[in-house]
Amino acid sequence: MFSVDLTAEEKDVLHNMLSNYVSDLRMEIADTDRQDFREMIKKQKEILQKIIDALEK
Repeated sequence: MFSVDLTAEEKDVLHNMLSNYVSDLRMEIADTDRQDFREMIKKQKEILQKIIDALEK
């Protein structure tokens, strides 16, 4: 397990940035024709969502 100490402000900024990026990835997934690239983006989205969920705890 990897641990990072963040201030409340840093945590909020990171959460907002990741949430915005995940939103962008959703659009990218919808616009991507290549199946292999789409799967890679979906995996990245899943990982980032796990990080977002952890930040919300």
